Amino acid sequence: MAAEDKRGITPRLPEIADQVRERVYSWRRKAATVGVGALALLMGYGVVFGHNGLTVFEHKREEAKALQKQMQMLQTENERLRGHVDRLQNDPGAIEHQAREELHYTRAGEVIYTLPSAQGVSTTPVAAQQ
Repeated sequence: MAAEDKRGITPRLPEIADQVRERVYSWRRKAATVGVGALALLMGYGVVFGHNGLTVFEHKREEAKALQKQMQMLQTENERLRGHVDRLQNDPGAIEHQAREELHYTRAGEVIYTLPSAQGVSTTPVAAQQ
C-alpha cells in the first residue's frame, strides 16, 4: 500500500509544483504592480509638490511677473528723473523754479505769503470735484 501511495503522489508532484509556481508568479506580478503604482504616485507627488515642483514653479512665475512690473515702473521713474536732471543742468528757468519751490527763494521785491493748511479741507479745485 505504501508503494501505491508513492506512485499516486509522484505523478501529481509536477502538477502541484506548477500550481505553486503559478501562484507565486501571480503574487509577484500583483506585488510588482502595486509597487510600481505606489512609486508612480510618489513620483507624481514629488513633481507637483516637491522642491522644484509645479506649485513652486507657479509661485516663481508670479514672482517674476511682479518683479518685471516693478522693474518697468523703476525704469519709467529713472527716465523721468533723467529728464528732470537734464532740465536742471540745461534750463535756467527750471533751476529757478526748483529753487523757488524747495528753498523758497524770491526775487528782489517779492513777498511770499504762506497759508496754513487746514485739515479736512480739500485742496482740489471746485471744478475738478464736480
